[in-house]
Amino acid sequence: MASHGPPARGAADTQGTHPTDPPRHGHRADHLHPLAWWLWALGLATAASRTTNPLLLALLIAVAGYVVATHRTDAPWARSYTAFVKLGLAVLVIRLAFAVVLGSPVPGTHILLTLPEVPLPDWAQGIRLGGRVTAEGVLFALYDGLRLAALLICVGAANALANPARLLKSLPGALYEAGVAVVVAMTFAPHLVADVQRLRAARRLRGRPDRGIRGLLQVGLPVLEGALERSVALAAAMDSRGYGRTAEVPARVRRTTAALTLGGLLGVCAGTYGVLTAAGGAYGLPVLLTGLAAALAGLRLGGRRSPRTRYRPDPWGVRASLVGASGAAVAVLLVLCGAYDSAALHPTVVPLTAPELPLWPAAALLVGLLPAFAAPGPPPPVTSAKAPAPAISTTAPTPTVTAPTVTAPSKEDA
Repeated sequence: MASHGPPARGAADTQGTHPTDPPRHGHRADHLHPLAWWLWALGLATAASRTTNPLLLALLIAVAGYVVATHRTDAPWARSYTAFVKLGLAVLVIRLAFAVVLGSPVPGTHILLTLPEVPLPDWAQGIRLGGRVTAEGVLFALYDGLRLAALLICVGAANALANPARLLKSLPGALYEAGVAVVVAMTFAPHLVADVQRLRAARRLRGRPDRGIRGLLQVGLPVLEGALERSVALAAAMDSRGYGRTAEVPARVRRTTAALTLGGLLGVCAGTYGVLTAAGGAYGLPVLLTGLAAALAGLRLGGRRSPRTRYRPDPWGVRASLVGASGAAVAVLLVLCGAYDSAALHPTVVPLTAPELPLWPAAALLVGLLPAFAAPGPPPPVTSAKAPAPAISTTAPTPTVTAPTVTAPSKEDA
C-alpha cells in the first residue's frame, strides 16, 4: 500500500530543481536596497554641484558610468541611463548655444568670432543677440553646462540601478500616494522608449520607413494608444487596490502631523540656506537638524492615516550601508576640499588657464567606485535548460519474429 505521509527531506529539498522546472525566487540578500542606490547617486550629485572643474566632472561621470555598466540589469527602467546621458549632452550643447547667441556675463579679451548683432529696444537692456564671442565666455558656459550634465547623469544612474517598485515599497506610509505618482512618472519614459523601439523594429521588418516625419507620425499614434491603454489599466488596478483610501485619525493627530511636517520642511529649507551661505554658519546646522527631526516625526505620525503591510520587505544589510556611505563620503569630502582649497574646484577663466586635476578631490571621487565591488552584481539571465537528447544506438536493431498462433481443431472440423 502506498504511503501518503510527508515527503522525505531529500525529496523536499530537490523539489523544483529539475532543469525543466520553473526557477524559484532569488534570495533577497542578492538584491541591494533601492534606497542605497539613491543615496549613492545623490551623494555624487552633491559633489558635482560643488565644482566646475571639467577634469573632476569627467572623472565623476566616469565613476557613475562604470558602476552602472557593472550593475545594470536588463529591466526596462535600466535603459533610461542612455536617455539621461543624451539629455545631458543636449543640455551642454544648448548651454553653449545660449552663450554664443546671447552672450556671456564673463568679460573676455580672446575673441573667437563676431556675429552680426541685432539691435534691441531700450526695455531689453542687458540682453544681447549676436556680437563678439570670446573664449572666456565659451569656456565658462562649457564648465557650467558640464556640471548640469553631470547632475542629470547621476540621477539617471539612480533610475537605472534602483527598482522603482521596490523603492515604492520602502517609502513610509505617509508618502505612499505621492510615491506612486513619482514611480509612475519615472517609469513612463522607459516604457515609451521601449514602445518606440518595438514599433520601429516592426516597421523595418515590414519594409516600411521608420525615419523622417512620415515614420514619426505613423509610429506616434500606436505609441499614444498604448500609453492610454496602460493608463486606463493602471487606474483600474490602483482603484481595485484601494489607492487613496485613508484610515480614521483623530483631528488632534492630523493637526499635529501637519504642524510637524510643515514646520520641519521650513526648518530644512532655512537650515540648508544657512549651511550654504557664509552668514548663516552659526545657525544653519542646528536649524537643519531640528527641521529634519520634526519632518521625520510628522511623516511617522502621518503614516497612521494609511496603514499598510509590506510583503517581503527589502533588508538593509552591510552592503547597502557601504553603498550609501560611499556616496555620502564623496559629498562630505568634496565639501571639505572646497572649504580648504576652493580654487582647485573652480578653475578661473579670466585669465585663461588650463584646469588641473587636484589630487585629494580626485581621490574623494574614487570612493564612489566602492559599489562596483561591494554591491552584488546583476543576476545572470534565466535560460531554460534543454532536456538531454536520447542516445543514438550504433548497433542494428534486432528483428522481431512473431510466432504463428496455433488453435485446436473444433468438433465440426473433425
